[in-house]
Amino acid sequence: MKLEKHKSKIPAKVYEHLKNRIKELRPGQIKAIGAGLFKNKNLLVCTPTASGKTLIAEMAFLNSVDKGKTLYVVPLRALASEKYDDFKKLYELHDYKVAVSSGDLDKSDTYLENYDLIITTSEKLDSLLRHKVPWINKVKTVIIDEVHLLNDVSRGPTLEVVITLLRQLIPNMQLICLSATVGNSEIVAEWLNAELIKDDWRPVELHKGVLLDNAVEFFKE
Repeated sequence: MKLEKHKSKIPAKVYEHLKNRIKELRPGQIKAIGAGLFKNKNLLVCTPTASGKTLIAEMAFLNSVDKGKTLYVVPLRALASEKYDDFKKLYELHDYKVAVSSGDLDKSDTYLENYDLIITTSEKLDSLLRHKVPWINKVKTVIIDEVHLLNDVSRGPTLEVVITLLRQLIPNMQLICLSATVGNSEIVAEWLNAELIKDDWRPVELHKGVLLDNAVEFFKE
């Protein structure tokens, strides 16, 4: 669907950022807007890889940047660095300050007070919360990427604690959770008090098959 057809549903400041680089919205993005993306609703977005989940997170950030900070939580330091590079190129041109914090767990990184979009890992965010960073009450939006890791034996407990603490410390925050692989999405959405967004659209058709002796035999539909 053409972006311009949804202009009336998108805040003007968000539309201005999108119009020069986005021509069409994907199904999951349209569903997210309809479910309250711009109305402070919590969302659990479960759509396939490359279906546009990151843009949903970006729209949430752009909508709330004048009201407070955004935390973008990822599972790995490498992914944090990748997101930082991408968002820095996009948003520092518009005077939005982007930071990454994923290193020393014993530091409170006081410099983060001055940034609009903070990309971090769940372990580092757990550390920041335990350091009682004073800027946490300035957070308006929290984005949790790869939220299905709640079920991971190593990272799941920390992520669950972080989400629980954030909900206690910032009761009016907007929580946007993203995943391509949440198996029990209805239960997770209920726990998050979030609207569930599900869609099967993907940019490239997926075929399933079996590889044997260097040959692939695809399943018939």
